[in-house]
Amino acid sequence: MTGPADGDEASARFLRVLDDAASRSTQIAFWWRDDDAETATPALDRLLRLARRNKLPLALAIIPKGADAPLAARLADEPAVTVLQHGWQHMRHSPEGEKKMELGDHRPLAAVLDELSAGRERLQALFPRRFLPVLVPPWNRISATVREARGQAGLPGLSTYGPAPRDTPHWINTHVDLIDWTSRGPLSRSVAYALLCREVERRRSGDREPIGLLTHHLIHQERTWDFLEELLDILARHPAASWPRIADLFALSPSR
Repeated sequence: MTGPADGDEASARFLRVLDDAASRSTQIAFWWRDDDAETATPALDRLLRLARRNKLPLALAIIPKGADAPLAARLADEPAVTVLQHGWQHMRHSPEGEKKMELGDHRPLAAVLDELSAGRERLQALFPRRFLPVLVPPWNRISATVREARGQAGLPGLSTYGPAPRDTPHWINTHVDLIDWTSRGPLSRSVAYALLCREVERRRSGDREPIGLLTHHLIHQERTWDFLEELLDILARHPAASWPRIADLFALSPSR
């Protein structure tokens, strides 16, 4: 006789808090961002099938320098996909001993903004109907200087990780990353549901920030795919969960 699987208790609690929200006619906004796409791959196909099957909007944070025509062709028939800008080339410029950063103060600001402008232009050309001018910093790290100047590169939107500052236009974050970065393996089911419960409880307490799911399709193991499939099956159908359009979340229009 086998006992409960890892995360069953946390999963049941997550469903209870969602059910309680629904019973109070409370809706909680969710959104989904996936990072690091550059070209069409089988892993990307799998991700897109999940989004399509569940009829959910998906924000793909694409690395501009490596983005190619096969990726543009693959996304041409995916109307629910929005393209965001994942830095320039996902290259570390911080020295050893510091946290990894591409968009820090380690180089002249003008050089950083030139790269970001080139990336925006490349993504606009490849994805003219899907690109939203939102900057997703590699490793979710950006210096205050680059953050405040990003509009000069034509990128008013911003998305990082953790609670976003309140009343800051066009800044929408993610909150639950399905990768355990200490091992680069799957986040355990129990921990993932516990994090989701914490985020839902914060919204029930009055915080209206959308809950952002963060995935990285290129490094998913089967356990991560299995959990993502399970979670999306819940959130796509639960009456307490809503899925606003990505452009509406950021209050921005796609660049053309």
